[in-house]
This record gives sequence, structure tokens and C-alpha cells, in this order.
Amino acid sequence: MNDAADRWRELAAGPAVLLDGFHALKHAVRFGAEVPLAVTSDKPAALALAADLAPDVAPALDALLTPVPAAVLAALVTRPHPTGVAALAVPAPREPVRDAPVVVLDNPRHLGNIGAVVRLAAGAGAGGVLTTGTADPWHPAVLRAAAGLHWATAVRRCTTAELPPGPLYALDPDGADLRTVTIEDGALLAFGSERAGLSPAVRARATTLLALPMRPRVSSYNLATSVAMTLYHWMARRPPA
Repeated sequence: MNDAADRWRELAAGPAVLLDGFHALKHAVRFGAEVPLAVTSDKPAALALAADLAPDVAPALDALLTPVPAAVLAALVTRPHPTGVAALAVPAPREPVRDAPVVVLDNPRHLGNIGAVVRLAAGAGAGGVLTTGTADPWHPAVLRAAAGLHWATAVRRCTTAELPPGPLYALDPDGADLRTVTIEDGALLAFGSERAGLSPAVRARATTLLALPMRPRVSSYNLATSVAMTLYHWMARRPPA
């Protein structure tokens, strides 16, 4: 018990990131994350969830999960997840895959939105998620919103100058209707911040401006919704796998 708590504090002082809850741990393990420590206040319940929702990783979770009292978990994690599971994993930022569009979040502010976009990118098979600005795309709040799917796609922070080459489609109200455009597999899809929109640097880099169809007098969509609509437009024009 004390050994697990001491080991947790040692790892948390380094580069490890928090996986908050069963579902984040499940996805991280499924997609190959390095998880040096996972703890739970109710291992039988966690393994029952695994048997029901993730039998493919149930043996790995059984080996990983270390039981600790609820009081110890509460001391290690500020607000323990209702599933009573928490883990520390090694972050793995990597270069995006260029056989699918790469999502670029231009100076995003809301950590939950970033996580929702990572989850969308993983599900849609996008090439990755790149963020500019100061928000950390590996922040615990992002990982929680992404349900641990950072390891299922490429996620990293970069500057505008470090964006990979290729056509850049930037979402802007003055752009061409999304429905009239075919998005190449290797394109970049740039979305401005929730308040300020596209930065001048990303707008200048854009090869095409795109607009989402929207009912008159409705001012905007949520950032994650905008990404979902754009990725679905790309997916809908591809043959089923």
C-alpha cells in the first residue's frame, strides 16, 4: 500500500501523465501506452468492467492494477474517478501520419475541447492532432476528455512554422461551403480558437478557407462539433474500409 503510494509520487514528479478512470486506462493499454503504475480502490469492480467492456485488455489490466484503499487513492488523485481507477503513463508525442487529414487546433483554450477533438481524431482515423499556443494537449483534463485515446493517434504541440507541409484548409465563415470541396488525405485542417478564431499566421498559411453550413442567425458551432463535421465530410467521401 505504502509502496504503491511512494511509487506513484515518484512517477508523478517526472514526465508521467495521469490517466483518470477505467476508460482512459483501457484505451491507453489497448493502443500500446507504457503504464508503469495503475491503482484501484476496487479491483474486482474494475475487472468486472474489463470483462464486460474490454475483454481484449482484461488480462493486461489484471496484471497492471494494484489495489489501494480508497483513502490512499483520494490522497494521490484530487478527485478520484467514479470507477476508482487511476494510472500514470508515459506520454508519447509523435509525428502525425500523412495518409489522412491532420487536425490543427490554432491556440485552443478549453482543455475539454482539445480532449474531445483527440477522441474524434482517433475514431475517425485522422492522421493526428497538432495544437499551437500555450495549452498542453497532454494535460490531465485533456486526457480525461479524450478517454485515453492519445495513444491511438498522434498528439503534440508545435508552432505554426513547425506545421508539416501540405494543403491547409482553414475553417472560416468567409470560406467556401465545405460541401463543395474534396479534402485530400494528406491535408491539414485548421480550426481557430474558441474566442479569437484563426491567428494571422495560420490564416496566411492557409491554401483554402472553408465554411461549415449553418442556419442564418446562428453564430457558431462548438469547436469539437466543427471538427466532427469536417472529418465526417472527409470520411463520407471515402470508400468503406
